[in-house]
Amino acid sequence: MSHPRSPSHARGRAAAPANTRKLLSQNFLIDAGVARLIVRASGVTADDLVLEAGPGDGMLTRHLLNAGSQVRAYEKDPRYAALLRRRYADDPRIRLYHKDFCTVRPPREPFSVVANVPFGRTTDIVRWCLAARGLTSATLLTQLEFARKHSGDYGRWTKLTVGHWPTTAIELGARVGRHSFHPVPRVDAAILRLRTRPAPLLPRERIGAYRALVELAFSGVGGSVAASLRREFPARAVRGACRAAGISLEQPVGLVSPDRWLILYRALRA
Repeated sequence: MSHPRSPSHARGRAAAPANTRKLLSQNFLIDAGVARLIVRASGVTADDLVLEAGPGDGMLTRHLLNAGSQVRAYEKDPRYAALLRRRYADDPRIRLYHKDFCTVRPPREPFSVVANVPFGRTTDIVRWCLAARGLTSATLLTQLEFARKHSGDYGRWTKLTVGHWPTTAIELGARVGRHSFHPVPRVDAAILRLRTRPAPLLPRERIGAYRALVELAFSGVGGSVAASLRREFPARAVRGACRAAGISLEQPVGLVSPDRWLILYRALRA
C-alpha cells in the first residue's frame, strides 16, 4: 500500500538518522485516512484541549488542528520539535514543546490525549494518562498486541487494566496495518481508548483498598486468585467472595474479568 506524502513530511523523515528513529522508537504514521480515523475515535472537538505525545513529523497533528482542537504537542526529538515549530509558528491553536511527554505536568483543566505512541514508550505513556487527574480520555495508536492485551481481547486482563477499572474504561478500537507507518514495523497496530468514567464504580476513598487487593492477588503465589487472597483473608471469606463473583477457587488471576474483581472486593470488604 502506498500513501501520498507531502514534501515537508518527506523532508522531515529524511532528516532523522535511522539510529535516532530506533532509539526513540519512531514509526511515523503516513496514512492520512488512519489519522482521520484516530481523531474521529477520540471524539475531540473545538472545545477540547488536546495533548499529543510524540507528534513526529505532524501527520496526526494536522488532523487534530483540522478538528479545531487546541493542541499542546510534546516532541522529544529536537529535529521534529524544530520542524513543527517552524510549520506552525503563526498558528495560535498549537503550542510545540521540545520535551519528553512523560515528564510533563498535566494541565489543571480537563484535557484529552491523542497520540501515535512511540512503541517503546507505550506503557510509560499509558501509566502517565491513568495517573493524570484532569484526563477525560486518551486515544492511543499502539502495537496491536499491547492494545489487545490491555483491553482484555485475549480473554485475559492485566493488573494495570484491573487496577484502574473503577475509574477508567479501557477499550480496543480499530486495527491498523503496519504498512500505514514509515519505517514499516514488524507488527500491526490498533487504537487503544481510555475513558475516564464520569462517576467511579467505587467511592473514591475505597479505590486505594481495591488496588491493594488487586496487587495482592497479582503478586501472589499458588496458581489461583483464591490462593493469593488466602494469604491475607480467611479461607471462608475467600470462598464466599469467589462464590459471589462466580469464579472457581482454581481460577487463574488473569482470567478474572474486571467486573468480577469489583464483586470480589465488595464481598471481602463486607
